[in-house]
Amino acid sequence: MKRARIEWGGQVHDAIEANGQLELRSGEHRGRRLSFDEVVWLPPLAPVPAHRPRTVLALGLNYADHAKELAFKAPEEPLAFVKGEATLIGHRSFTVRPVDVTHMHYECELAVVIGRTTRRVAKADALDFVAGYTVANDYAIRDYLENWYRPNLRVKNRDTCTPIGPWLVDAADVPDPMNLALKTTVNGKLTQQGNTRDMIFDVPTLIEFFSSFMTLQPGDLILTGTPDGVVDCQPGDVIVTSIEGVGDLVNTITPHSPASA
Repeated sequence: MKRARIEWGGQVHDAIEANGQLELRSGEHRGRRLSFDEVVWLPPLAPVPAHRPRTVLALGLNYADHAKELAFKAPEEPLAFVKGEATLIGHRSFTVRPVDVTHMHYECELAVVIGRTTRRVAKADALDFVAGYTVANDYAIRDYLENWYRPNLRVKNRDTCTPIGPWLVDAADVPDPMNLALKTTVNGKLTQQGNTRDMIFDVPTLIEFFSSFMTLQPGDLILTGTPDGVVDCQPGDVIVTSIEGVGDLVNTITPHSPASA
C-alpha cells in the first residue's frame, strides 16, 4: 500500500493511493477521493510523540561509485550523521538555494522508515523492524563542506533541504529493498542512475549497526546514501528523484536572500 500525508481543506489528513487518486483515510471526509493537484503534500510520516524528536540518520559515501566520483576510498564502516527534522519537506515542495553558494546538488536516496522499537537487532532479523520505504532527496551544499567524513551542519541540515515522499510504501510491498533502480532527472534530463544493490552497507547491515549502540523508535528514518551522478542545481530547476516501486519525488529549487540564508 502507498500511504501519504497531505494538507487539504485546512486540515492534515492521512491518505492512500487509489487508482491514480488520493483517498482520505482520516477525519470527517474519510473515503473522499482527491486529485494529486488538489492537495499540499507533506512528508509521508506519522507524527512522533511530543516528548521525543524524530531521529533522522543519514549515510555518507555509501555507494562505491559515489565515493570514487569524489576521489575517496570506500569506507570500512558506515559514515553516518544526524539530521534535524526541520530539513524535511514534502513532494512538490520548494528547496531554498542560498544566493551566495556556488555548488548545491541533489542526492537520490532510499529512505527506511522504522516500524517498531529496534535495539540490538541481528542483521538476519533487521527487515522485520521496517515499516516501509520512501524516496529522499538529501541536498548538499558543497560550499560549506569541510570534511566528507564529518559534514559541517550547514551542508546537510538546512531547512527545506531534504524533500521526502511522495509515498510511504509498506515494507511488505517492497520484497527486496536491495534491488531497486534509482534515477534523477533535472528539467527532464537524466543525470543520475544507480541501484540499491550497489550500496556498500545494505539496509539490514545499517539497522544492525545503528541498533547495536542506540535505540531506534517507530517513525525514525535512515537515509541510505546516493550513487554517483550528482550535478549542481540552480533556482528554477525541477528535480525528480525516482526509486523503482517506491515513487517519483518532485522538487523545485528557489532562490534565497543572503540576509536570511
